Amino acid sequence: MSAVRLARRAALLAPTLPVTTGRIAFDSGHASPALLPDLTAEAARALSAHRAEVLQYAPRAGLPAMRAWIAAHTTADGAAIGPDDVLVTNGAKHALELVCRLLLDEGDAVVVTAPTYFSAIPIIRSFGAEFLEVGQDREGLDVEALGALLARRRAAGQPPPRFLYNVPDYHNPTGITMTGARREALVTLARAAGLLLVEDSPYRLVRFEGEPLPTLKALAPDIVLQLGTFSKLLAPGLRVGWVAAPAPLVARMAQLKTDAGSCPLTQRTILEFCEGGRLAGHTASVQATYRAQRDRMAAALRRELPDADFDLPLGGYYLWLTLPDEFDGEVVERLAREAGVSPLAGSRFFARPDADHPRHHLRLAFSHATPAEIEEGVALLGAVCRTAALAR
Repeated sequence: MSAVRLARRAALLAPTLPVTTGRIAFDSGHASPALLPDLTAEAARALSAHRAEVLQYAPRAGLPAMRAWIAAHTTADGAAIGPDDVLVTNGAKHALELVCRLLLDEGDAVVVTAPTYFSAIPIIRSFGAEFLEVGQDREGLDVEALGALLARRRAAGQPPPRFLYNVPDYHNPTGITMTGARREALVTLARAAGLLLVEDSPYRLVRFEGEPLPTLKALAPDIVLQLGTFSKLLAPGLRVGWVAAPAPLVARMAQLKTDAGSCPLTQRTILEFCEGGRLAGHTASVQATYRAQRDRMAAALRRELPDADFDLPLGGYYLWLTLPDEFDGEVVERLAREAGVSPLAGSRFFARPDADHPRHHLRLAFSHATPAEIEEGVALLGAVCRTAALAR
């Protein structure tokens, strides 16, 4: 192939697609196949009673009934919004891309946690943004460190970041849940600094213990753009997500969409499922299944890797494993894949490769593997780590 002059946004990205190896998938945020619902009846109703709707182009902002359902769902969760405040998208990553198209010019700064959701990194990077990383602890994002970062930029005459991106509930990859006090401190600081907050909330209903904390959207609806999706709760292949934001921003993002409206058939199928009363029972099954798989993985890790450390997440899909300092997560990932199990090295989740980040982390997904695969996969991972330790 002859040399191609790439756009700057494309030149920043890897020239190859990731390759999944390893018979047992701990790298994947896929749903458990056993939890994927049978949507035959809902799809049939969508294609019969709603044929004229679902086989046409959809409204750019989404089906009115879908936007109304999402608005009611969000309002019930504490953030009072209306249908005009909702934009339906092709999953939450599409929602994040539209937020970036709305807010970012090349060279703008974006704040992310260190580590952060690795699929968000290339989306934001493709807009030529500068990443500013802020650490987190067991209470979530370090708001004091964020305040110091913003103050340094002001003192240096630098423009404020365009937005902060975070996953407050069952953070990807660490599993941390941001405390209520930290959430309130964050929105107070953001409001004073004129900083928009992008709250990614894919795991909100995948909760195992405790009562839900207020979303950032509930605490500060005017400065928070909240991303939601049915992928982690219902079915990732349907590709239905949304942005909840002030109506003038929704209107602009709808005009930035190039899909002529997200698929109306999948929207209507999901609506039939939710309005037909199946969502509550399905949510309970999701919570029970993933809680059991989390506990199975945690018990196996304590047995096979007693020198490793992790905090038990209160929900979500992932465990963030801290190996002894002398381990390199990238080396362990490579050796584990050769052995038949596929974790992800923690280094993949840091937005600034030039910074001095710890290298002894792994992210392990407990969502997709079966209980038997979890047992076998953790045993393989333990054997790999013991071999690597002996080889040093």
